[in-house]
Amino acid sequence: MNSSYVATVPAYPELPSLLSAAPAASAWESHLTQRVVPYLEQVWLRHYRMAQSVGEIVAVSQTQVAAQFTYLFDIGPDRLIAAWGISRGRFAGARDNSRIRSYPISTRPVYHAGHAISHRLGGGADINLVPQLGAVNTGPFQTLERQASKTPGSLYFTYWMYNQQGNKAWVPSRTQQGLLIRNTQPDIRVFKN
Repeated sequence: MNSSYVATVPAYPELPSLLSAAPAASAWESHLTQRVVPYLEQVWLRHYRMAQSVGEIVAVSQTQVAAQFTYLFDIGPDRLIAAWGISRGRFAGARDNSRIRSYPISTRPVYHAGHAISHRLGGGADINLVPQLGAVNTGPFQTLERQASKTPGSLYFTYWMYNQQGNKAWVPSRTQQGLLIRNTQPDIRVFKN
């Protein structure tokens, strides 16, 4: 594993100028999808490719009710790289607990089947689930998830970093979580996992 990848987290030097150049509210979501998201993807992939073991990276979009989420997934080591979507407000649908319970984590309660996109935003199971420290998942990680669900039109994202290989290659070591709200500074946080 490349030590530069393990020791760093993505930085977004162009993000403030992209957000300050945001158009009127009616064009905000279009600005996010056409200018901001491609920039974020570029930063994530550049950082992720510093790792030595990169397989085949695919982008998968899923529509859940009125919201659409996109996932960057590395097929080689079978792990999620990033997930993002524009908030449509709080999702009121039922949680698929049977899918979550069957998620392959053997160290519960240390790790949970964490949601890359929270259920309260409409995130589902399967590709959206990652091994996440329970103390983070049910604690500080919920702050931005709640804020995103209260702010329709905001862009919520998670970026997952890995420093293990072999049979633990799919367990993230750190997570970067972000929320972009029109006319505010980006709120980006990093959590150890």
